[in-house]
Amino acid sequence: MQQSAPIADASVLSGIVEAVRDGYERVLRRLLARLAERATVADLCALRDALTPHLGVNDPTSAGRPGPPR
Repeated sequence: MQQSAPIADASVLSGIVEAVRDGYERVLRRLLARLAERATVADLCALRDALTPHLGVNDPTSAGRPGPPR
């Protein structure tokens, strides 16, 4: 089994950030599946850092936990 280098596919991470920002759920699911096939801890940290500016300051998910149902 080959382990990918950290942030092996920056375009997937960029696509995820864009899909979250634009609300493209179908594209987001597809990209998350692709990321799950070869994600490393570094990839997940990079994704968190990339998504943080797109979350509201008072957004409960910014702490890494899902917020209460609305």
